[in-house]
Amino acid sequence: MDAIRADSVVKDFGEVRALNGVSLGVEAGELFFLLGGSGCGKTTLLRCIAGLEDPTSGKIFFDGEDVTALPTHKREAAMVFQSYALWPHMTVGQNIGFGLEERKVPKSEIAHRVKEVLEMVRMPGFEGRGIDQMSGGQQQRVSLARALVVKPKCLLLDEPLSNLDAQLRLEMRSEIRRIVKENGLTGVYVTHDQAEALSMADRLAVMDGGRIEQVGTPEQIYRNPNTSYVASFIGETNLLSGKVSNVQGRDAVAVATKAGELVGRITDDQWMPVSEDRVQVSIRPEAIRISPQGAQLNGKVMEKMYLGESIQYRVDIGEGIEVQVSEMNPRAVLEEGAQVGLKIQVEDVVLLRD
Repeated sequence: MDAIRADSVVKDFGEVRALNGVSLGVEAGELFFLLGGSGCGKTTLLRCIAGLEDPTSGKIFFDGEDVTALPTHKREAAMVFQSYALWPHMTVGQNIGFGLEERKVPKSEIAHRVKEVLEMVRMPGFEGRGIDQMSGGQQQRVSLARALVVKPKCLLLDEPLSNLDAQLRLEMRSEIRRIVKENGLTGVYVTHDQAEALSMADRLAVMDGGRIEQVGTPEQIYRNPNTSYVASFIGETNLLSGKVSNVQGRDAVAVATKAGELVGRITDDQWMPVSEDRVQVSIRPEAIRISPQGAQLNGKVMEKMYLGESIQYRVDIGEGIEVQVSEMNPRAVLEEGAQVGLKIQVEDVVLLRD
């Protein structure tokens, strides 16, 4: 049984449909990400799960129980906000313990639980500190501690790291995952940051236009995108248009592109193209090898970008088509204008609906 389930959830704001029949299940103990661009519906879905928004139609379930009409404080979930939402006139301990005071928990128990969660977020002894004395990373840890102190089954996080600098974001990624796993929580995490989702999630849902495009593990989503939107939103990819010329099976579909013929595979279980169908071909930049032998495509280096651990090339493969090629730990650097052959394995060529 799913710990959290959304069933055909629709949410309208006036004439704007923010969620369009969203259904998904989050397993107990997993850290599940809702990933997408601005306005895709991810935060609205999280707020419906939290009880901060009422669905226009559809239902929300916790452990099989319909909680759609249940108020926020009666759901066994706690939320961590992007803005931290801490009271500046209260101490760290008072901020963390506020929810317990509202629940009429005895003061001795509050003090014990505040101390416990501060140790959990690696801030022991900070009870008496003022919020204005905290760095951004420390304030986010306090926000996490305030959510954890009520002992929720589910932790809901809305872009919690977006206000932190790059180094702090890296540190907090592992901290949040550690806290969720060590405490046996079910986590639902909203972000637009692909790196966060790929590095932290057990599974993730890519959203666009109020719908779910695809659900899977980070590796499944990255290597086996089902749509051109997913392929281009998760990491970088090259998308080429073409027409199916031969079908020998799901793992061997030949496509004629303006730059030459490529053979690839189908990842969408609900779709199988036939000859003459128009399709999109997705190839990740790091999957393309520069090789003088066995090349499927030939081209000319138009631009090089040295990035330290890798070099990114922009290669013209003819007919006005350019592809990005990424070489890790290169032993030699090609100059602009160099003629190159490009070799691509069948498993790295993904065919998508046009």
